[in-house]
Amino acid sequence: HVQLVESGGGSVQAGGSLRLSCAVSGYTYNRPCTGWFRQAPGKEREGVATIASDESTSYAASVKGRFTISKDNAKNTLWLQMDSLKPDDTAMYYCASGSLFGPCLSARMYNYWGQGTQVTVS
Repeated sequence: HVQLVESGGGSVQAGGSLRLSCAVSGYTYNRPCTGWFRQAPGKEREGVATIASDESTSYAASVKGRFTISKDNAKNTLWLQMDSLKPDDTAMYYCASGSLFGPCLSARMYNYWGQGTQVTVS
């Protein structure tokens, strides 16, 4: 079983930055996919940035070059550095961990989710 707790959300003006953190506990060894998703009101949950078990990263086209995902295995922590934020980035952001091998930007790969942290860009 895996537990994930997000923090670091908030309100920021367009062009600003935020850094989200996700504390991961439980069985975390070599999970196939770990990443960040977001969901805005009335929209489907979408993959934002992910790290696979081989340390490769994937980004949604809409955030590439602005967001950076990183993790510290020793601290069991996942981060999402978000720069040059836009109003379209406003959403609830979720940390997730998956036990299936496949495209990490797909929510179907994940079976553990955090409660989410709200990001609002105005």
